[in-house]
Amino acid sequence: MDSIDLQAEYTAASRYHTAHANYYNSKGWLSCDAHCQHYKSIMDRRKSEWDEIKAEGNARMSDAKSVAGLFSEVGVNEVKDSFWDYFHSGKQFAKRQSWWDAMFMGMRSMSRDESFIEYGLKMLMQVLINFSMGLVMALFVFIFGLWGIISTYQANPLTALFFFVSASSAAFAFVSTYLFAIYGAAAGGVVGVVKMAESQMRIEAARGGGGGARM
Repeated sequence: MDSIDLQAEYTAASRYHTAHANYYNSKGWLSCDAHCQHYKSIMDRRKSEWDEIKAEGNARMSDAKSVAGLFSEVGVNEVKDSFWDYFHSGKQFAKRQSWWDAMFMGMRSMSRDESFIEYGLKMLMQVLINFSMGLVMALFVFIFGLWGIISTYQANPLTALFFFVSASSAAFAFVSTYLFAIYGAAAGGVVGVVKMAESQMRIEAARGGGGGARM
């Protein structure tokens, strides 16, 4: 880690962004004259320098990771951090989508004179769909990028494959358990509401019957 020249990478990135700004300000809408081409060549050169420094830094980082090992605390924590980032993003997607669904479904329910129970059940189903989509999507994105993380540790193929299968299985198990817990809580809530509604109907029926007998 100490051998990675962060200052050189920062300087190269600053030079590239400066060159890109000069090129952007010199070009026209659909044309690039000689003055613009000059800045473009500088930008391309700065981009190549930056890419070269980044590649060198990534190679040094990979060498350092290979010394630590894939199953080291560094390797395991990097994979865990990646999973939690994607998992959090999946939940945020579900929450945002559910908020919009609640607003639009509420407007449709008012126009159709639907009861609050009907709206609540539809919204519950939509929330479950949103969380399923968000978390399953996050799981697939995590698994897709997992091999890229593993490859930076330069582990032997068998170790890398074992780690990939283990991490993917653990992620799948956690997401599945989380979704099943949500489904179970939702089902329990629906059953509770139905029982309360039945009890209320029986009470009202008993009151109605008693009133009729007194008459």
